[in-house]
Amino acid sequence: QVQLVESGGGLVQTGGSLRLSCAASGSSFRIYRTGWYRQAPGKQRELVAAFSSGTTANYADSVKGRFTISRDNAKNTVYLQMNSLKPEDTAVYYCNVYLYRPGYGLGDYWGQGTQVIVSS
Repeated sequence: QVQLVESGGGLVQTGGSLRLSCAASGSSFRIYRTGWYRQAPGKQRELVAAFSSGTTANYADSVKGRFTISRDNAKNTVYLQMNSLKPEDTAVYYCNVYLYRPGYGLGDYWGQGTQVIVSS
């Protein structure tokens, strides 16, 4: 079994910063892709940032220049550094990992979500 545990959300003022973390743990697995998504009230879940292949990161236009995705492969952890936060960044943030597990094959796994609230 694989578990994704997120942390780092909270309440911050406009212009502030937060750093989200997502640690994967469990039995043997190999991670292929990692990313962060968010879902605001009444809206669909959207991609925020992701490593699509290798070390290439992709970002939603709305967060380019403000957010940075990074990862520590040794710790099976992915991060999202969020700077210059805006009220429209308010959402529940989810990490996503696409990985391979022996005996189970490839699959998507999601974190439990962490709330980010940006006050104006």
